[in-house]
Amino acid sequence: MDLNALLAETVARGGSDLHLKVSSPPMARLDGSLGPIAEAPLTDADLERALEIVAARTPQKLQLFQESGDLDTAYTAAGVGRFRVNGFRQRGSISIAFRHVPDEVPTFEKLGLPRGVELLADEHRGLVLVTGATGSGKSTTLAAMIDKINRTRKQHIVTIEDPIEIIHRDQSSIVNQREVGLDTESFRQALRRVLRQDPDVILIGELRDEETAQTALQAAESGHFVLSTMHTVDAAETVGRLIEFFPPTKQLMLRQIIAGVLRGVVSQRLLPAKDGGRLAAVEVMVNTARIADLIRDPLKTDGILEAIEEGGYHHMQSFSQHLVRLVLDERVEFEVAATAATNRHDFEIAVQQAARLKNAESAAAPPPPPAGPAVNGAPRVEDELGTLRLAGP
Repeated sequence: MDLNALLAETVARGGSDLHLKVSSPPMARLDGSLGPIAEAPLTDADLERALEIVAARTPQKLQLFQESGDLDTAYTAAGVGRFRVNGFRQRGSISIAFRHVPDEVPTFEKLGLPRGVELLADEHRGLVLVTGATGSGKSTTLAAMIDKINRTRKQHIVTIEDPIEIIHRDQSSIVNQREVGLDTESFRQALRRVLRQDPDVILIGELRDEETAQTALQAAESGHFVLSTMHTVDAAETVGRLIEFFPPTKQLMLRQIIAGVLRGVVSQRLLPAKDGGRLAAVEVMVNTARIADLIRDPLKTDGILEAIEEGGYHHMQSFSQHLVRLVLDERVEFEVAATAATNRHDFEIAVQQAARLKNAESAAAPPPPPAGPAVNGAPRVEDELGTLRLAGP
């Protein structure tokens, strides 16, 4: 098995992931679906060799895999690109998943992200969370936000990642990227030290527990701009999960803190597009005074979704609103969007209402003015009052 050749074939076909498993052929994810890219099934020796190749830079991680059965690292294939790698054991054998990481940070426009996401990147203090399931594009969105800060501000950016995915070169800012297991022992150790490193912007790969969440909130409270991810499906669940990291005796106080430091939540779901490839359906919550009040009161937190759907002035949008637009703009199949919706029934009603409104607006639009006979070579049209006038300058 030629690992780099398989990775090159995956990238050449536009694939996002490569899966290697004993007794199965190499499988690549193309436009969201898995399919074989070679015929020969892989052997134990193939997987052991692949694991040694990807962990050659970090032998301590290979040792950890031997002890725990799990590996998180990054691998650069010469002439192909960079990949996030997860190795694991299943039924006593090794399996490995590779995720292709773009060489260049994609722009907000290329990613199709709404204006609200870019505006959140302009914040200078507080906490912004990017959420979604594994493989929903959270890391890419965060990379776009860090890239904008890097290009437009003269600041110190510190990232704590496991592993480092997209590499940021110094531009207007200084960027220090720390990889857990290579540059620091753990997230906890890195977070204990990060505030002594004079950071302006801190990226934490993931909020995993009470300690990381508390450190993120403390950094945001002290005037830093903190970005991180969580595996939650939408903004309302994100707020609830963040509070649940802490024991019940602290939760009322935490609501006050979160209401004060949270700047926004971006939640994503990747969908197959009609014209090929995938695009993100995005929910954006901006922490306005109304949202902050809903966060503080546990009896009112359920109203966050309604506030998002009524927050268009602040560039907020719900999943349902974005999915409806994607369907009406014919960028996503209706069935794909309905399956991705939080509530299929409500989504179907929303699409019907939006389609009727769109048709009514089209029917009410005035027809173009009729052209009359030409005068001195210039066409004549009648304006709204029926007065004859010359068209053109």
